[in-house]
Amino acid sequence: MEQTGKKSKEMDMLNGGLAGKLILFSIPLAFSSILQQLFNSADVAVVGRFAGDQALAAVGSCVALVGIFVNLIVGLAVGPNAALANLIGQKNRGKINSMVHTILTFGAVLGIALLVIGMLVARRILVASGTPETVLDQALLYIRIYFVGIPFMVAYNFGAAIVRSYGDTRRPMYYLIVSGVLNVILNLMLVIGFHMGVEGVAIATLISNMVSAFLILSHLYNRDDEFCFRPHRIRIDKNELKRVLMIGIPAGIQGAIFSVSNVFIQSGINMFGEAAIAGSSLALNFEYFTYDIANAFAQAAVTFTSQNFGAGNMKRCRKIFWLCLLFGFGFTEILSVIFIVGKDFFVSIYTTSAAVAAYGIIRMDRVCSLEGLTATYEVTSSCLRGTGKSLEPSVITILGTVVFRLIWLTTIFRMVTTFDMLMNVYVASWLFTGGLMFVVYFFHMRKLDKRFATR
Repeated sequence: MEQTGKKSKEMDMLNGGLAGKLILFSIPLAFSSILQQLFNSADVAVVGRFAGDQALAAVGSCVALVGIFVNLIVGLAVGPNAALANLIGQKNRGKINSMVHTILTFGAVLGIALLVIGMLVARRILVASGTPETVLDQALLYIRIYFVGIPFMVAYNFGAAIVRSYGDTRRPMYYLIVSGVLNVILNLMLVIGFHMGVEGVAIATLISNMVSAFLILSHLYNRDDEFCFRPHRIRIDKNELKRVLMIGIPAGIQGAIFSVSNVFIQSGINMFGEAAIAGSSLALNFEYFTYDIANAFAQAAVTFTSQNFGAGNMKRCRKIFWLCLLFGFGFTEILSVIFIVGKDFFVSIYTTSAAVAAYGIIRMDRVCSLEGLTATYEVTSSCLRGTGKSLEPSVITILGTVVFRLIWLTTIFRMVTTFDMLMNVYVASWLFTGGLMFVVYFFHMRKLDKRFATR
């Protein structure tokens, strides 16, 4: 049996310097997210280069729909991470193993439910978002195969949340390196070797998700401490599930609704034709890569804050907020600048079409260049969730990314119906959402200071 003693793998988030630990925690996490995004970007690159612009548009038409499910799963996984980290901070280790099995059992049920829902709504959402008839059948084929992998995606993300709760972000990264390399190899084999088009890239992604889930669950099974997984202990404790869902559900809904707003934006993109759909799809990959850095520091914020809030150290919680905000914005913008400076080269990786490239560059200039602004609301909402406040960040995100964007689409974009103006909605909504989130954070921290002062 693999010996993975808890002490050798846990990071002490309650004592000592913070800056180095936050970076050590976040860099593997960012790289892991980038690798996970490579599952989709490899699909886009391979179909764009070897299956044609129509196949690229078919995969691109699914991006917003895939985003709804992926963001829902990733958001829900915040609950397991925060709940376990809080138990660690309270030094309440006796409840950890029961919580682990509650999390994994719930994940299995959730994965199957999302698979069924995805199959039922796929066509309706693709049609509603204005997917062109010329690519609808290929888009449906891709998305239905993709949805078969949803239960495995849930298993990986929930398993990784368990591992990250005690500070180990490297192991999930290693597992995604394996599955990510496999995904690229399978993409090339199935599309170039077997001429399978969108079907081939979907199958490659499915197999990669299966492998990453198997690796993370195998690791938990081989542990010999309170974080171990044993199939015969599969069960759901209602009280523990409630703790997980109180944080996870608002975060999951926030992520899903965030992507719903992108479905509306996708309908606007579809108005400009297949070249715009394909160009927007390839540029979105660079946004994901940069956003993954901001999101990594946001996940560090929720984990570190949960532990220190459990230990009652509010001063350290504030320091975590400012450091994660600084690092999230700064490192994200560094990568954004690299992409913008080399945009012609990076776009050429995905397409040989001048029309597609032109739309991709417009989106990069308007959106990717300021991706660091996403840290303003992601880090702030994560710090709020780390202190148990999960509903308000979700409400603010809905206002900023759904309501605000819908107003923009029905007013400003309708008056100036250009691709450039459509892309401007992203930065405007980030500024609006981040500003609101800051106000809520500062008022909430004042209340917590008064509560701890009376103890």
